Amino acid sequence: MRNLKKYSAIVFAFLASVFVFSSCKDFLNPEQEVNITEDKLFDDWYEYRSAEMGLYGLQQKLVEQIVILGELRADLLTITPNADADMIEIYNFNISKENKYASPTNFFKLISASNRFLRVLEEQHPEVLDQNSPVTNYDRLYGEALCMRAWAYFNAVRIYGKVPFIHESLTTIDEVENFLASNEPYIDSVHIIFARDGYYNDTIYQEPVTLEKQYYDQDLVIDYFTNELETKLKAVGVNHYIDNNDNTWEVSIWNEHARNALLGHMFLTQGDLKKAATYFEKITRLSTDNYRYQLDASFSFDNWRNIFINIDNREHIFTLWFNKSNFQQNNFQSIFDPREPHQYMLKPTRQAVLKWETLWDNYSLNVNNANPSRTRLNQKGLPGDFYRGYGVSYAYTINGEPINPNQVFSALYLKSEDDFKTANLITAGADTVVWKYSFYKNVFDQDANFIVYRAAGIHLWLAEVYTWWAFERSGGVSTFTTQALDIANDGRYYEISDSREQMGVRGRVGFADQFDKISVGNINYVHDPFNNKVLDYIDLTGSLEAKQLYLEEQLLEERARELAFEGERFYDLMRVAKRRNDPSFLAEIVSEKYPEGKQQEIYNLLLDENNWYINYFE
Repeated sequence: MRNLKKYSAIVFAFLASVFVFSSCKDFLNPEQEVNITEDKLFDDWYEYRSAEMGLYGLQQKLVEQIVILGELRADLLTITPNADADMIEIYNFNISKENKYASPTNFFKLISASNRFLRVLEEQHPEVLDQNSPVTNYDRLYGEALCMRAWAYFNAVRIYGKVPFIHESLTTIDEVENFLASNEPYIDSVHIIFARDGYYNDTIYQEPVTLEKQYYDQDLVIDYFTNELETKLKAVGVNHYIDNNDNTWEVSIWNEHARNALLGHMFLTQGDLKKAATYFEKITRLSTDNYRYQLDASFSFDNWRNIFINIDNREHIFTLWFNKSNFQQNNFQSIFDPREPHQYMLKPTRQAVLKWETLWDNYSLNVNNANPSRTRLNQKGLPGDFYRGYGVSYAYTINGEPINPNQVFSALYLKSEDDFKTANLITAGADTVVWKYSFYKNVFDQDANFIVYRAAGIHLWLAEVYTWWAFERSGGVSTFTTQALDIANDGRYYEISDSREQMGVRGRVGFADQFDKISVGNINYVHDPFNNKVLDYIDLTGSLEAKQLYLEEQLLEERARELAFEGERFYDLMRVAKRRNDPSFLAEIVSEKYPEGKQQEIYNLLLDENNWYINYFE
C-alpha cells in the first residue's frame, strides 16, 4: 500500500541512531554498510528522505506520553487496579523525576535529531536559507523538520511549564544531556557556522561557542517558534503522491495545513485570538472539490468511526502512521484493552461516559417565555450519542467482547423510566473501556494511528476563538458568537458565507435540531441527565460575558465528546482556566473524578497552577 513507508520502516530505526550519534560526514556517506540496494535507494535524495523518516520514528515514540499526560491528569480518564506505579503517580499529581511518562528524554532526542538534520541541510543545501531561491524538495524537508522541532518544544513546555532551550549546535542526545548536567557554561567546540553566502562559495568556518542554560516558558517558546515558522520556512511537506499514488502520505507527514494548525494552536494557547483565527481559517475555508476539512457528510453518523479506521485527508490534517507488518507499533491497546495479553491499566471515568450517555436527540419543549419555570418537556427524545460514543470512543466489554449497542440503548431508556436497577443489570460485570484505539483492531495489532490534528478539532478551536474575539464595527464592538454556534451545530455560518456543503460538528452526528443543538440565549434550560425533564433554567439576560462563558463551557463539553482520549483534554482545561484567571475552574472539573475522600485534596492541590506542570527542571 505504501511503498516508501514500507521502505522507511525498515531503515528508520537505523537511520535515527545514525542521525543522532554519527557525524554529518558519516551520515551522508553513500558507502554506509546498509543491506539495501545502494544505487537505487541511497543516492542523495533518498538519504535525506530516509533520515527525515527517522525523525518521524522519534516522534512516534512520544505518542503514549502525549496521551497519558494529556488525558490522565484531566477528567475523562482514570486508573484501573492494573495501573503501573508511574500511572498512579500521574493520577495522584505526585510525579517523580524517575517516572517514565514524565521524562523529557524523548523530546530532547527529537529536538537534537531535528537540529542535526536542519544543520546538514543548511550545510549541503544552503539555498534553504535563501528566501528568494526557488522552492525545492529540500526546502520542504527543511520545513518538516522545523515544524517537528517546534511541535516538540510546544508540547514539552505545556507539560513542564518551562524547558531548556537546546542550542542548534547540540545535535546528539549525549551533547544535550552533558549540556543539561553541566554546572558551568558548556563549551561546544565543534560548532560550525555556515556562511550565509554559502550558496555561492561554500565558505564555512569553525567557531567554539559557550552555551549558557536558558529556560523558556510558554510565552517564550510560542514567540520564538511562531516567528520561526512564519519567517524561516519556505515550504513544508514533500509530495509523494506523484511517486506512489497514495494521497494519504500528505497528511502522515508535516504539511502546510499541519503547519497552520500548529501555528493557530500556539497563538490560541497564548491568547492571540486574531492570529489564531487567521491560521485556523486557512484550514476551515480551504476550497477543494472533495470538501476537504469541511464537516460535511463524509464522516456523518455511522461513518464517524471511519475517522479512526483509515487515514483520510478530508478529516486528517496530520496523523502519525503505525503499521504492525512494518514493525511500527505503540502501546495504546496494551494500556486500554482488557483482552489478553493486554494490561487494561486506564479506563474512561464516569464523567466521560455520561457526556455521551446523557446527550438527548430529537426532543422538544413546551416553552413558556413569560414564565420559564413553567417550561416542560413535550417529547423526551432518544438518549445517547451512539455515533461518537458507545462502540467507538468507549465500550462495555465482557470477556473482551463489547455489549451489543441495542442493549446499552435499552439500559439508557430504562434509566429514563427511573428503572436503574434493571438498567444496571445490563452492564453488570462489564469492563468500561477506552475503545477508540481497539474497535477496528485485532487483539495483537497494537498499531492504531495517532491523530495529531484533524478537522473537527480545528473547527471547535475556531468556534472558541469566535466566542471571545471582539472587534470594532460601525462605531461599536461586535463578536462572532453566533458564528461560533453555527460552526459547532450545523455549519450554517460557512454555507451562508461560502455556499459550501456543511453539517457542523454536532450536525454530522445528528445533534443540531431545534432543541438538541447547543444554544445560548437569555434563558437556558437545565435538564435531568437521565430522563431529560426540565429541572431549572439559567437566566443570562443582559450579560454578554455570561453568555460567552456559558458557550465556552458548552464547546468544552463538545470537544470532550468529539476528541476524547486524543491527548488534548488537560490542556483544553488549562487554557480556559487561564483565560478566566480562575484555577478553580480546572480544579473543580478534574477533582470530580476522584473518590469522595480524595476530591478535596486534589481540588486544593490544583488551585495552585504550579501543580498543573511536571516541575522537572526545578
